[in-house]
Amino acid sequence: MYHSLPAPQHSQRQNMPRILIITVLTALTCAAVLVHGIVAKDWQDEFHMGNRTLTPTGASTYSILFPGYQLVLASKHAKLTITVLDETKEINGIRTRVVEEREERHGTLFYVSRNFVAIDQKTSDVFYFGETVDYYKQGKVVSHAGSWQAYTNSNRPGLIIPGDPHAGMTYYQELAPSIAMERAEILSIADKVLTPAGAWNSCVTMVAYIKNKWLDLIAPSKYRAYAPGIGIVQEQDMKLVRYGYIK
Repeated sequence: MYHSLPAPQHSQRQNMPRILIITVLTALTCAAVLVHGIVAKDWQDEFHMGNRTLTPTGASTYSILFPGYQLVLASKHAKLTITVLDETKEINGIRTRVVEEREERHGTLFYVSRNFVAIDQKTSDVFYFGETVDYYKQGKVVSHAGSWQAYTNSNRPGLIIPGDPHAGMTYYQELAPSIAMERAEILSIADKVLTPAGAWNSCVTMVAYIKNKWLDLIAPSKYRAYAPGIGIVQEQDMKLVRYGYIK
């Protein structure tokens, strides 16, 4: 009975560089395709604001802009309190509602932002006109990073959440070049989200990219979920623990 002899080891060594090159090229090709897919997305940045009927008070399926409405989200180490204030701000002739966000980390105030928001009465689209931000350290304000206002310099309003969302929508939530250019991609409109405050069906889930679109693969992003009739019920690992109107 004859046995085939094993191939010389030097032949295997000669093939190693070729295998390595093929592997690297395959990985680079896959990365290039992925980057192109992200960058090539059609991020909507024109919302025809002149044709809108905007109001600072009202509600859509996924957002409530009545003064006193409050959402509290929390995780093990952080808490986010979102409160619709009985306060408005006029921006370029448009009256917006002031929505305050207060985030605590490890029991200490981290930032307070005052967001300027308005809703389209016809479409229920909710728009973002900027914010003022105060970052805190040891109880003192140390920065206003991220503050911006629409119609100042080249800043424009962004879309927070559409009144009629669908999976695959991509659009700008913030349009303040060199300050804030956050973009959102809607992942689903039919997710179930479990929170300490309840289980919510038919949720809109999205990922928000918070850096230049060329950095999407390596930059941090935010996950958010909105429940019908409630509003935001999850941001990152913070989930809804309480909601309703405050006195």
